[in-house]
Amino acid sequence: MRIELYTAFGCPYSEAAREDLEWRGVEFVEFDVERDRAAYERMLELTDGKRTVPVIVEEGKPVQVGWMGRGCSI
Repeated sequence: MRIELYTAFGCPYSEAAREDLEWRGVEFVEFDVERDRAAYERMLELTDGKRTVPVIVEEGKPVQVGWMGRGCSI
């Protein structure tokens, strides 16, 4: 199962999502959408244009946008 995490530096919700995945021992690939334009474009495609991080994607489908009902706008 491939997990992708789309984040932005300085976003506390991105940090919380990362820490949760690490704590649970989930392997994932992280993309900083502020530094990686291609990742930013992929995230927008996956979320139908939502500009909120974090975004957790499982097997190519977004399963969560934001963290605990909150997120950072980018």
